[in-house]
Amino acid sequence: MVFILKKDIPAEEIHKFKMSWEEKGFSTIWAPGTDHDAVCLIGNTSAIDMDAVVQTNPIVAYARRVTEQYKAASRLVHSGDTVFSVNGVQIGGNNFTVIAGPCSVETEQQMLSVASSVKSSGAKLLRGGAFKPRSSPYSFQGLGCEGLQLLTEAKRKTGLPIVTEIMNQTQIPLFDNVDIIQIGARNMQNYDLLKAVGKTDKPVLLKRGLANTIDELLMSAEYIMNEGNNRIILCERGIRTFETAMRNTLDLAGVAFLKQKTHLPVFVDPSHACGIRSLVPPLAKAALAVGADGLIIEVHNDPAHALCDGAQSLNPSQFNALMIQLKQRAPLEEKNM
Repeated sequence: MVFILKKDIPAEEIHKFKMSWEEKGFSTIWAPGTDHDAVCLIGNTSAIDMDAVVQTNPIVAYARRVTEQYKAASRLVHSGDTVFSVNGVQIGGNNFTVIAGPCSVETEQQMLSVASSVKSSGAKLLRGGAFKPRSSPYSFQGLGCEGLQLLTEAKRKTGLPIVTEIMNQTQIPLFDNVDIIQIGARNMQNYDLLKAVGKTDKPVLLKRGLANTIDELLMSAEYIMNEGNNRIILCERGIRTFETAMRNTLDLAGVAFLKQKTHLPVFVDPSHACGIRSLVPPLAKAALAVGADGLIIEVHNDPAHALCDGAQSLNPSQFNALMIQLKQRAPLEEKNM
């Protein structure tokens, strides 16, 4: 259940209203918005008379029931888009933001070369895997802490905020210099990890699991938000279907559906969605067309010799060409790049 509050209600009155429900055993979520502020009630609300609450509480404009399992992530609770800043980079709203970099951190020269090139092309954040969850135990697993150091050095020299994947909650202390913590597809339902990153002050990029529904993705976001962290980017990275021509199937309809159902920013990962380099540019442009708030794209200075996912990685010149095309289309979507 969500209570839409009247305008300009003092903070102390809102606090009293929240506490009155928490004393009755409910949990509350405070959701300030551009048009109105709201208080979401979590618990069994079936016995609550909404009309009575509106009539007896002068700060409440109206109330409505939220039928979806996810509450804090719902547009019914927060009607406006969530917008937040990551070291000066705006995420969400009218901003179309591109994250780019290699699948795996390999060497200092590689990271500095890629970071410099993607920044010059217009990427606003740098991605790179220090810890790599791989299907095979014999595949390259990443450089670990050394990889984090190389990412930090690239950040220092280019000014690009960094995005990298965490494997489990014990690694959180290692991520002090990381600007956005990525929860990978395999960890989307690692609830202990979701709770742990929810307690941090770090923005989270949450990827959809390869066989998970949209509702399950939103419920995973709810775990993070329930711990107090509302700075979440949802990422569609393709799902596993019966189709075998591509690595995964990009659910563009799911992106459009998410934009209707949630206020959280939605990014698309066209690299993992198809696994084929030549398909990354058209899928990236399609993501912009259906309303995505940004992209995360794999770029490598030498894809043929990449230690991970070279077949889906763009080289710097290909990425630059794509960025030129995206910038030509972004004004049609009223997005700022």
